[in-house]
Amino acid sequence: MSLLLETTSLLAAGVPQPQSNAPGELTSKVNTVLGIAAWAGTAAGVAGVLITGTMMAISLKRGESSEHMSRLGMVLGGCVLVATAGPLVGFVFN
Repeated sequence: MSLLLETTSLLAAGVPQPQSNAPGELTSKVNTVLGIAAWAGTAAGVAGVLITGTMMAISLKRGESSEHMSRLGMVLGGCVLVATAGPLVGFVFN
């Protein structure tokens, strides 16, 4: 176990931590654009879940079978990706 701790301390010792030199105006504009993109991604995820649920209900009423569960899985996977994108990038770069 001590070998593992020594190895990780040696590997992590040389990781550079660059300082941010971006202008304040640019940072605020980028944050605004990213906020709008996050909002649009969330709205698209909600719309995707509603549309998939509607298609499932219509198919059930008609007696048709379809692959709606795979569509729902893909929509929910996209929702998870949109929801975790910001925290993941923040974790990697902070």
